[in-house]
Amino acid sequence: MDFILDTISQFIRDLLQGFILSNLETMFGDVNEKVGTITAEVARSPSTWNAQIFGIIQSLSTSVILPIAGAVVSFVLCAELINLVVERNNFHDLDTGFLFRYLFKACIAVIMLSHTTDIVMGIFDLGSSLVSSAGALITGSTSIDVQPELMNIFSGTLTSMEMGDLFLLALETSLASLGMKLMAVLITVVLYLRMVEIYLYISVAPLPLSMLMNREWGMVGTNYIRGLAALALQGFFIMVCVGIYSVLVSTITVSANLHSALWQVMAYTVLLCFALFNTASISRSVLHAH
Repeated sequence: MDFILDTISQFIRDLLQGFILSNLETMFGDVNEKVGTITAEVARSPSTWNAQIFGIIQSLSTSVILPIAGAVVSFVLCAELINLVVERNNFHDLDTGFLFRYLFKACIAVIMLSHTTDIVMGIFDLGSSLVSSAGALITGSTSIDVQPELMNIFSGTLTSMEMGDLFLLALETSLASLGMKLMAVLITVVLYLRMVEIYLYISVAPLPLSMLMNREWGMVGTNYIRGLAALALQGFFIMVCVGIYSVLVSTITVSANLHSALWQVMAYTVLLCFALFNTASISRSVLHAH
Protein backbone atom coordinates (compact mmCIF):
# COMPACT_ATOMS: atom_id res chain seq x y z
CA MET A 1 0.00 0.00 0.00
CA ASP A 2 2.82 2.40 0.89
CA PHE A 3 4.48 1.57 -2.45
CA ILE A 4 1.32 2.55 -4.34
CA LEU A 5 0.98 5.82 -2.39
CA ASP A 6 4.65 6.64 -2.97
CA THR A 7 4.27 5.93 -6.69
CA ILE A 8 1.20 8.15 -6.95
CA SER A 9 2.92 10.88 -4.94
CA GLN A 10 6.01 10.74 -7.16
CA PHE A 11 3.83 10.83 -10.26
CA ILE A 12 2.06 13.96 -9.01
CA ARG A 13 5.41 15.54 -8.09
CA ASP A 14 6.81 14.82 -11.54
CA LEU A 15 3.64 16.21 -13.13
CA LEU A 16 3.82 19.41 -11.09
CA GLN A 17 7.53 19.86 -11.75
CA GLY A 18 7.03 19.47 -15.48
CA PHE A 19 4.08 21.86 -15.37
CA ILE A 20 6.14 24.47 -13.51
CA LEU A 21 9.09 24.18 -15.88
CA SER A 22 6.77 24.43 -18.89
CA ASN A 23 5.14 27.57 -17.46
CA LEU A 24 8.52 29.17 -16.81
CA GLU A 25 9.81 28.38 -20.28
CA THR A 26 6.62 29.64 -21.96
CA MET A 27 6.48 32.74 -19.76
CA PHE A 28 9.97 33.92 -20.63
CA GLY A 29 9.69 32.84 -24.26
CA ASP A 30 6.50 34.79 -25.04
CA VAL A 31 7.79 38.16 -23.89
CA ASN A 32 11.35 37.54 -25.10
CA GLU A 33 10.01 36.88 -28.58
CA LYS A 34 7.74 39.92 -28.59
CA VAL A 35 10.27 42.36 -27.15
CA GLY A 36 12.94 41.02 -29.49
CA THR A 37 10.79 41.98 -32.51
CA ILE A 38 10.15 45.56 -31.37
CA THR A 39 13.23 46.95 -33.11
CA ALA A 40 12.33 45.39 -36.44
CA GLU A 41 8.69 46.49 -36.16
CA VAL A 42 9.39 50.09 -35.17
CA ALA A 43 12.13 50.59 -37.78
CA ARG A 44 9.81 49.69 -40.67
CA SER A 45 8.35 52.53 -42.69
CA PRO A 46 4.58 52.76 -43.37
CA SER A 47 5.09 51.59 -46.95
CA THR A 48 6.92 48.40 -45.89
CA TRP A 49 4.98 47.61 -42.70
CA ASN A 50 1.92 46.62 -44.76
CA ALA A 51 2.09 47.40 -48.47
CA GLN A 52 -1.60 46.63 -49.04
CA ILE A 53 -2.82 49.01 -46.33
CA PHE A 54 -0.39 51.68 -47.51
CA GLY A 55 -1.71 51.32 -51.06
CA ILE A 56 -5.29 51.83 -49.87
CA ILE A 57 -4.31 54.86 -47.77
CA GLN A 58 -2.34 56.39 -50.62
CA SER A 59 -5.26 55.88 -53.01
CA LEU A 60 -7.66 57.56 -50.57
CA SER A 61 -5.25 60.44 -50.09
CA THR A 62 -4.81 60.94 -53.84
CA SER A 63 -8.37 60.35 -55.01
CA VAL A 64 -10.44 61.78 -52.16
CA ILE A 65 -8.40 64.26 -50.13
CA LEU A 66 -6.15 65.75 -52.82
CA PRO A 67 -9.00 67.35 -54.88
CA ILE A 68 -10.35 68.96 -51.70
CA ALA A 69 -6.85 70.13 -50.80
CA GLY A 70 -6.50 71.66 -54.28
CA ALA A 71 -9.66 73.66 -53.75
CA VAL A 72 -8.41 74.75 -50.32
CA VAL A 73 -5.10 75.89 -51.84
CA SER A 74 -6.97 77.97 -54.40
CA PHE A 75 -9.07 79.56 -51.68
CA VAL A 76 -6.05 80.17 -49.46
CA LEU A 77 -4.07 81.79 -52.28
CA CYS A 78 -7.01 84.02 -53.22
CA ALA A 79 -7.50 85.04 -49.58
CA GLU A 80 -3.78 85.70 -49.28
CA LEU A 81 -3.84 87.90 -52.40
CA ILE A 82 -6.83 89.87 -51.11
CA ASN A 83 -5.14 90.44 -47.74
CA LEU A 84 -1.93 91.59 -49.41
CA VAL A 85 -3.81 93.99 -51.69
CA VAL A 86 -5.65 95.49 -48.72
CA GLU A 87 -2.41 95.83 -46.80
CA ARG A 88 -0.87 97.64 -49.78
CA ASN A 89 -3.61 100.28 -49.75
CA ASN A 90 -5.48 98.81 -52.72
CA PHE A 91 -2.43 98.71 -54.99
CA HIS A 92 -1.40 102.29 -54.16
CA ASP A 93 1.69 101.09 -52.29
CA LEU A 94 2.42 98.21 -54.67
CA ASP A 95 6.01 97.21 -55.40
CA THR A 96 7.54 94.48 -57.53
CA GLY A 97 8.75 92.54 -54.47
CA PHE A 98 5.14 92.06 -53.41
CA LEU A 99 4.30 90.18 -56.59
CA PHE A 100 7.41 88.01 -56.48
CA ARG A 101 6.82 87.06 -52.84
CA TYR A 102 3.23 86.10 -53.60
CA LEU A 103 4.23 84.00 -56.62
CA PHE A 104 6.98 82.36 -54.59
CA LYS A 105 4.50 81.37 -51.84
CA ALA A 106 2.04 80.10 -54.46
CA CYS A 107 4.74 77.95 -56.09
CA ILE A 108 5.77 76.50 -52.75
CA ALA A 109 2.13 75.68 -51.90
CA VAL A 110 1.61 73.89 -55.23
CA ILE A 111 4.93 72.01 -54.95
CA MET A 112 4.13 70.85 -51.41
CA LEU A 113 0.71 69.67 -52.51
CA SER A 114 2.22 67.80 -55.47
CA HIS A 115 4.86 66.10 -53.32
CA THR A 116 2.82 65.41 -50.19
CA THR A 117 3.72 61.72 -50.12
CA ASP A 118 7.43 62.48 -50.50
CA ILE A 119 7.32 64.98 -47.63
CA VAL A 120 5.45 62.62 -45.31
CA MET A 121 7.60 59.60 -46.13
CA GLY A 122 10.75 61.70 -45.72
CA ILE A 123 9.74 62.45 -42.12
CA PHE A 124 9.19 58.76 -41.38
CA ASP A 125 12.40 57.76 -43.16
CA LEU A 126 14.23 60.08 -40.79
CA GLY A 127 12.43 58.44 -37.87
CA SER A 128 13.38 54.98 -39.15
CA SER A 129 17.00 56.10 -39.36
CA LEU A 130 16.86 57.22 -35.73
CA VAL A 131 15.39 53.88 -34.67
CA SER A 132 18.00 51.89 -36.61
CA SER A 133 20.83 53.93 -35.10
CA ALA A 134 19.37 53.49 -31.61
CA GLY A 135 18.98 49.74 -32.17
CA ALA A 136 22.65 49.48 -33.14
CA LEU A 137 23.72 51.24 -29.93
CA ILE A 138 21.53 49.09 -27.65
CA THR A 139 23.95 46.23 -27.08
CA GLY A 140 22.08 44.58 -24.20
CA SER A 141 19.98 41.50 -24.83
CA THR A 142 16.25 41.76 -24.23
CA SER A 143 15.95 38.06 -23.47
CA ILE A 144 16.92 35.74 -20.64
CA ASP A 145 18.53 32.41 -21.50
CA VAL A 146 16.44 30.24 -19.21
CA GLN A 147 17.43 26.78 -20.42
CA PRO A 148 20.51 26.39 -18.13
CA GLU A 149 18.61 28.10 -15.33
CA LEU A 150 15.67 25.72 -15.67
CA MET A 151 17.95 22.71 -15.36
CA ASN A 152 19.43 24.18 -12.18
CA ILE A 153 15.94 24.84 -10.83
CA PHE A 154 14.84 21.27 -11.57
CA SER A 155 17.92 19.65 -10.05
CA GLY A 156 18.02 21.94 -7.03
CA THR A 157 14.88 23.82 -6.03
CA LEU A 158 12.00 21.71 -7.34
CA THR A 159 13.29 18.30 -6.23
CA SER A 160 13.57 19.46 -2.64
CA MET A 161 10.15 21.12 -2.41
CA GLU A 162 7.19 19.58 -0.63
CA MET A 163 3.95 18.72 -2.41
CA GLY A 164 2.08 21.75 -1.06
CA ASP A 165 4.86 24.12 -2.11
CA LEU A 166 4.82 22.61 -5.60
CA PHE A 167 1.07 23.21 -5.87
CA LEU A 168 1.50 26.85 -4.82
CA LEU A 169 4.42 27.35 -7.19
CA ALA A 170 2.43 25.78 -10.04
CA LEU A 171 -0.43 28.19 -9.37
CA GLU A 172 1.99 31.10 -9.12
CA THR A 173 3.74 30.28 -12.40
CA SER A 174 0.36 29.79 -14.13
CA LEU A 175 -0.77 33.26 -13.10
CA ALA A 176 2.60 34.74 -14.03
CA SER A 177 2.56 33.02 -17.43
CA LEU A 178 -0.95 34.33 -18.12
CA GLY A 179 0.10 37.82 -17.08
CA MET A 180 3.14 37.72 -19.37
CA LYS A 181 0.96 36.64 -22.29
CA LEU A 182 -1.26 39.65 -21.62
CA MET A 183 1.83 41.88 -21.53
CA ALA A 184 2.94 40.49 -24.89
CA VAL A 185 -0.50 41.32 -26.31
CA LEU A 186 -0.30 44.87 -24.92
CA ILE A 187 3.11 45.37 -26.52
CA THR A 188 1.59 44.31 -29.85
CA VAL A 189 -1.32 46.72 -29.31
CA VAL A 190 1.09 49.64 -28.75
CA LEU A 191 3.06 48.90 -31.92
CA TYR A 192 -0.04 48.37 -34.07
CA LEU A 193 -1.82 51.41 -32.63
CA ARG A 194 1.13 53.60 -33.60
CA MET A 195 1.08 52.30 -37.17
CA VAL A 196 -2.70 52.79 -37.45
CA GLU A 197 -2.29 56.37 -36.25
CA ILE A 198 0.46 56.90 -38.83
CA TYR A 199 -1.80 55.64 -41.61
CA LEU A 200 -4.60 57.95 -40.44
CA TYR A 201 -2.22 60.90 -40.56
CA ILE A 202 -1.02 59.95 -44.04
CA SER A 203 -4.57 59.57 -45.38
CA VAL A 204 -5.35 63.29 -44.90
CA ALA A 205 -1.85 64.67 -45.53
CA PRO A 206 -2.73 66.97 -48.50
CA LEU A 207 -5.43 68.84 -46.54
CA PRO A 208 -3.36 70.33 -43.66
CA LEU A 209 -0.35 70.90 -45.91
CA SER A 210 -2.53 72.94 -48.27
CA MET A 211 -3.01 75.50 -45.46
CA LEU A 212 0.63 75.73 -44.47
CA MET A 213 1.48 78.86 -46.50
CA ASN A 214 -1.39 80.95 -45.15
CA ARG A 215 -0.70 83.25 -42.20
CA GLU A 216 -4.08 82.70 -40.52
CA TRP A 217 -4.45 78.97 -41.17
CA GLY A 218 -0.80 78.02 -41.36
CA MET A 219 -0.86 76.72 -37.77
CA VAL A 220 -2.99 73.79 -39.00
CA GLY A 221 -0.20 72.61 -41.29
CA THR A 222 2.45 73.34 -38.67
CA ASN A 223 0.66 71.26 -36.04
CA TYR A 224 0.20 68.46 -38.59
CA ILE A 225 3.93 68.35 -39.33
CA ARG A 226 4.62 68.36 -35.59
CA GLY A 227 2.25 65.43 -35.19
CA LEU A 228 4.04 63.49 -37.95
CA ALA A 229 7.41 64.24 -36.38
CA ALA A 230 6.06 63.15 -32.98
CA LEU A 231 4.97 59.78 -34.41
CA ALA A 232 8.41 59.35 -35.97
CA LEU A 233 10.11 60.34 -32.70
CA GLN A 234 7.90 57.92 -30.78
CA GLY A 235 9.78 55.06 -32.43
CA PHE A 236 13.02 56.39 -30.94
CA PHE A 237 11.47 56.60 -27.47
CA ILE A 238 10.22 53.02 -27.86
CA MET A 239 13.81 51.93 -28.52
CA VAL A 240 14.96 53.80 -25.40
CA CYS A 241 12.36 51.86 -23.37
CA VAL A 242 13.63 48.59 -24.85
CA GLY A 243 17.20 49.56 -23.95
CA ILE A 244 16.20 50.23 -20.34
CA TYR A 245 14.32 46.93 -20.22
CA SER A 246 17.30 45.02 -21.60
CA VAL A 247 19.56 46.38 -18.86
CA LEU A 248 17.03 45.52 -16.15
CA VAL A 249 16.41 41.93 -17.24
CA SER A 250 20.12 41.24 -17.72
CA THR A 251 20.61 41.59 -13.96
CA ILE A 252 18.08 38.87 -13.08
CA THR A 253 19.36 35.46 -11.95
CA VAL A 254 16.54 32.97 -12.20
CA SER A 255 18.10 30.16 -10.21
CA ALA A 256 19.14 32.33 -7.25
CA ASN A 257 15.61 32.98 -6.00
CA LEU A 258 12.82 31.64 -8.17
CA HIS A 259 9.97 33.64 -6.61
CA SER A 260 11.93 36.88 -6.67
CA ALA A 261 13.07 36.40 -10.27
CA LEU A 262 9.54 35.50 -11.33
CA TRP A 263 8.00 38.70 -10.02
CA GLN A 264 10.97 40.83 -11.05
CA VAL A 265 10.53 39.85 -14.68
CA MET A 266 6.79 40.50 -14.44
CA ALA A 267 7.37 43.91 -12.84
CA TYR A 268 9.91 44.90 -15.50
CA THR A 269 7.57 43.80 -18.28
CA VAL A 270 4.64 45.74 -16.79
CA LEU A 271 6.97 48.73 -16.52
CA LEU A 272 7.89 48.31 -20.19
CA CYS A 273 4.21 48.24 -21.21
CA PHE A 274 3.38 51.39 -19.26
CA ALA A 275 6.45 53.13 -20.69
CA LEU A 276 5.49 52.14 -24.24
CA PHE A 277 1.96 53.50 -23.76
CA ASN A 278 3.42 56.83 -22.56
CA THR A 279 5.84 57.23 -25.49
CA ALA A 280 3.13 58.89 -27.63
CA SER A 281 2.37 61.62 -25.08
CA ILE A 282 6.07 62.16 -24.38
CA SER A 283 6.96 62.61 -28.06
CA ARG A 284 4.04 65.02 -28.53
CA SER A 285 5.03 67.07 -25.49
CA VAL A 286 8.63 67.30 -26.69
CA LEU A 287 7.56 68.70 -30.07
CA HIS A 288 4.58 70.62 -28.65
CA ALA A 289 2.22 68.78 -31.01
CA HIS A 290 -1.54 68.96 -30.38
